[in-house]
Amino acid sequence: MVFHLDKCIGCHTCSLACKNLWTDRGGTDYMWWNNVETRPGTGYPVLWEDQEKFKGGWELKNGHLRLRSTGKASGLLNIFHNPNMPTMDDYYEPWTYEYSNLFNAPAGDDQPTARPISKVTGKYIDIKSGPNWDDDLSGSPIYAENDPNLAGLSDDDRKFMFQVERLVFFYLPRICNHCLNPACVAACPSGALYKRGEDGIVLVDQNVCRGWRHCVPACPYKKVFYNYKTGKSEKCILCYPKLESGQAQSCFHTCVGRIRYTGVLLYDAGKIESAMSVPDKDLVKSMRDAILDPNNIEVIQAAKKSGVHDSTIESARKSPVYKFVKDWNMALPLHPEARTFPMLFYVPPILPVVAGMNNGNVALDLKEFFSTTDKARIPTQFLANMFSAGNSGEVLGAYRPMYAARLLKRFQSVGDIPRADVDEALKHAGIDEKTCEQIYYLTALAKFDERMVIPPMHREEAVAATGDPLDAKGSTGLGFTRRPGRE
Repeated sequence: MVFHLDKCIGCHTCSLACKNLWTDRGGTDYMWWNNVETRPGTGYPVLWEDQEKFKGGWELKNGHLRLRSTGKASGLLNIFHNPNMPTMDDYYEPWTYEYSNLFNAPAGDDQPTARPISKVTGKYIDIKSGPNWDDDLSGSPIYAENDPNLAGLSDDDRKFMFQVERLVFFYLPRICNHCLNPACVAACPSGALYKRGEDGIVLVDQNVCRGWRHCVPACPYKKVFYNYKTGKSEKCILCYPKLESGQAQSCFHTCVGRIRYTGVLLYDAGKIESAMSVPDKDLVKSMRDAILDPNNIEVIQAAKKSGVHDSTIESARKSPVYKFVKDWNMALPLHPEARTFPMLFYVPPILPVVAGMNNGNVALDLKEFFSTTDKARIPTQFLANMFSAGNSGEVLGAYRPMYAARLLKRFQSVGDIPRADVDEALKHAGIDEKTCEQIYYLTALAKFDERMVIPPMHREEAVAATGDPLDAKGSTGLGFTRRPGRE
């Protein structure tokens, strides 16, 4: 998956589409499998990026990967109380309102009110936080200035970001990353979490889950939630029932800004551990190296030998995700230092120009807008702390083709950019004009089927991978290994 942050308008349509479809049940009130955060900001749950507090993801110790949150000894000691577990205060206490006061209030001189009532305790509460409490509060000293990604920025950079006339923020939509090396799967004592072999979606088996909740702190993105009514863990399922029928995920399909892309990536499973065992500054490169070229004949032969269907290989060739991540090096993983190898990549935002006033008129400095990457409106190091484990070179590498494409289209459409500047930008980015046109097309003009390249689901092969499909024939059909039912 790829999210193009330059196009996100912060409308939260994706969040509501997911909420209405999957988490409108009891105990899921506080679950937002999809949420949109304002950056700089503290996110949801609050300060989820603070791994000193939550111990999410993996760490490299003595040359080996190990979970930060748990191990054989610590897992047993903390099985009934985990000190790194997010509390309800880190999310929010879900509430409803006493609507009977509105509906049944007698006639009177005062407007009746509906007091908030906790959906957990059933008692009156004072609302102090919510799922999107710091929306658009980029200049707030309470939220924005506490963003963990500001660590390492100079005082000048911090002042630059929070000056009123240059105030900067962008939106960060988040779902489960469905990682190749998921810490939640490794941390589960019951083995309830698993990664599907046919498509890589990470799921929770509700029949196996025993509610130990080791998965919650282990996930560095805090995208596994605990249902306090059923006693089970739940998480984003990437709308796999829709994907299996060739439909796009709900949050992807409803995205107003068309920022979301879905595709197939082929990877070398044998390289995952070594790719995640390199120093932080090399993590993005090692992740890209583990992703294979779907047009390479050797890769195609190896994929077929591994049981990958021809239709999946063909989808990999058409994948917009491969273009953004590997061909153009424009998309980066969120916090790769967690070493989970996330399968959700972000195109970092190039933020708009700062306008000024000239004799009462708005003045637009084109030279500042179409300048070099070292004069970007948001400090590169801030984005590097989010998307490349502090390696600002990776962010600059993602910026260069974006700047080149902008300059070229401005030159073609308006003509106020010298051709020499366009040629210099192309040279600096290491791409040609044809590639710029492809970047522009996929970013701005691509149709739905070009942004959502979903291969056909081969259920017969998926079931065959876990057992003989004929065992189920005549009872529950070839599509299920157990009889469906409701709890």
